[in-house]
Amino acid sequence: MNLYPRIFDKKPKLTSRIPHDEQSATNKLAHEIKQFLPSNIQERPFVLICIGTDRSTGDSLGPLVGTLLKERSIPNLHVFGTLEDPIHAVNLSEKLSYIEEQFPNAFIIGIDACLGRVKSVGIIQIADGPVKPGAGVNKDLPEVGDIHIAGIVNVSGFMEFMVLQNTRLSLVMNMAKTIANGIHEVTLMEKANFIPIDWGKEQTL
Repeated sequence: MNLYPRIFDKKPKLTSRIPHDEQSATNKLAHEIKQFLPSNIQERPFVLICIGTDRSTGDSLGPLVGTLLKERSIPNLHVFGTLEDPIHAVNLSEKLSYIEEQFPNAFIIGIDACLGRVKSVGIIQIADGPVKPGAGVNKDLPEVGDIHIAGIVNVSGFMEFMVLQNTRLSLVMNMAKTIANGIHEVTLMEKANFIPIDWGKEQTL
């Protein structure tokens, strides 16, 4: 988890912000992510690192996204960080070392929850550069990703740990579905008849 105002030391080169409940959020998210992908993405491992823990409602956004995508076994998409096997402050460095060893020259998207202003709650941000896990709670952790996706799940400013614990699961789950669906659509951009996944039903791929 990071605090939205502290994600970057300076203004990022590119940033997009999408309300998770906007009617076309999935499609917009997919197209925005695609703008960040390198031209040689087909020649590089495509890796998602979903950061967070299932022990905190607000901080479970990353593991929820990872779980939704991992269960679908999307070809050529390597997903790390799920509810069963989360990536968090304790094991982040170890996991990053493993991923770098297994997937050299990978294009990595870091996914994390963050806190921000009241009017920004529910916004999904896609930005150039890495996410800085733990910045919101004064933890010095490695940066993650060539680009990152951050979901603003609640309000920052006071007792951040308590705020995360009292974040509504329904909001986090809905944001996770939007992010997962958007990433899934990115992997299917070449197919004209993309149909968003209904995460409430069993899927056959």
